[in-house]
Amino acid sequence: MNTVISRDGTPIACHSTGTGPALVLVVGAFNDHSTGTQLAGRLAAAFTVHTYDRRGRGDSGDLAPYTVERELDDLDAVIDAAGGAAAVFGYSSGALLALHAAARGSAITRLALYEAPYDSAPRLGPAQRVGELVRAGRRGEAVEYFQAEIVGMPAELVTRSRSAPFRPALEAMAHTLEYDLTITGTPVDTQAVTIPVLALAGGASPTAMRERTHALAAALPDATARELPGASHHLDPAALAPILTEFCAR
Repeated sequence: MNTVISRDGTPIACHSTGTGPALVLVVGAFNDHSTGTQLAGRLAAAFTVHTYDRRGRGDSGDLAPYTVERELDDLDAVIDAAGGAAAVFGYSSGALLALHAAARGSAITRLALYEAPYDSAPRLGPAQRVGELVRAGRRGEAVEYFQAEIVGMPAELVTRSRSAPFRPALEAMAHTLEYDLTITGTPVDTQAVTIPVLALAGGASPTAMRERTHALAAALPDATARELPGASHHLDPAALAPILTEFCAR
């Protein structure tokens, strides 16, 4: 593990593996660097893959108040440490964070996005609600609000997850849900993203998610949409690795 320092002084924990051109993985809600470990292993023969703990998670620091710009600075610090430019793969809300970075002019050479929660008319209400719950010490309620109202999990699954062995880890990251929802609630200037983009969705994912992926590709100047047959919202390293290798190595 290495540590890079973001512009505001926040330490960001970064893990690297492989050899070749730089490829940075940016994960989503309830995720830390370990979410991308298996995918990184499959890409390591072609790339030096960098996975990192986004601020407020894992071994990375945090600094209030949260802003999207500070998270973009974190990604820029990782890219800078990776050699000054990199291809980027973003997953879920991490995909939207990466898209914001590309629009801001970060040194991203090619951008692949998996099921970015793109909305042409985003709103910040959910972020505010989660923040209120966390600050009131109601982390479990924040987790369940996100699961039910944002992800759309059935009520019985939300209830069942209360006794799951991973529940404490979800509550520990509950404050970062406000960060993810702030990202998804902030408009992105798609026309400012001039690099090549590959927008991916799982073929077995809900229709709304697949439609968002195609809408995002249509809103970008240089983008292609592609669906992975049989895949869901969960990362499938075996299916993704060859696609990313072909796209990011161009």
